[in-house]
Amino acid sequence: MAINKITNKQTLNRESVNRATQVSMKDNKVRGNAEQSINPGKDFTKNFAVTLKDIDTSVMSHLKNVMKPKIREANETIKVPVYYGNEERWKNFRKRGVLRDKNGSLILPLIMFKRNDVSFDDSMPMSFDHDVRGEFIKVARSNKWSKDNQYDRFQVQRGVKPVQEIIFTGMPDHVICNYSVVMMTNYIEQMNILSDLFLEHLGTYFGDSEQYKFLSSLDGSISDASEMNRDGERLIKTEFGISIKAYVIPEFTSNVFGTTAEITKELTPSRVTFGTEADATNEQIGK
Repeated sequence: MAINKITNKQTLNRESVNRATQVSMKDNKVRGNAEQSINPGKDFTKNFAVTLKDIDTSVMSHLKNVMKPKIREANETIKVPVYYGNEERWKNFRKRGVLRDKNGSLILPLIMFKRNDVSFDDSMPMSFDHDVRGEFIKVARSNKWSKDNQYDRFQVQRGVKPVQEIIFTGMPDHVICNYSVVMMTNYIEQMNILSDLFLEHLGTYFGDSEQYKFLSSLDGSISDASEMNRDGERLIKTEFGISIKAYVIPEFTSNVFGTTAEITKELTPSRVTFGTEADATNEQIGK
């Protein structure tokens, strides 16, 4: 049977990956209560990896789906849009001091954030990169009953135990990501509402219930709301920094033993049998 080549963009050396040693996760999905699950992701249908994009997505998801920033204006509740400051958007914002839509209208209120830098977390030097074979350091990402279990009273009488499926990954690299956050509103009263919201959530874990969660902290202080006039329009602006303590795991690791996947699946034994081995005597051999 023909096997398609690996098309994952995160794989640097695709041709050197031995597909015969890879573990298929096609039908391995996480079920149950996601909030109480130890799984950091929704499913394992693809090879496991935690990247910088996952950290940015967790911050975005927390701002939009958990914090849900809103303000009051003209007796109406307005949902504050949240944008990620990509290169073009952030450069235009720094140059003009404001952000406008495609029609040229000023976007207010507004929350925009951008990742500035990434550094290793010295307080968590636990990457264990020297364990290139992955023989000593393993992190259990999923522990559930196997879908192939047929556990009934007949199996109990035979001494068969239910089998558990355990998914392991390597030890992650702990990092600190620093973000810059800019908030703009029409009035100081609206800005105070957004500042209070961030003060309530900073120091907690950023992320929703079904994805990754990373510890956040305030980097420095929240600047006092400053009034700005741009093209005859009045606005209030506040800036501050956020530090996210996170971790990254590559999907594939290249070492002296070749390219290996970071995720493995193991099954617990269904039956343990004890026996004795002894050398036969000459009399037994003659019989």
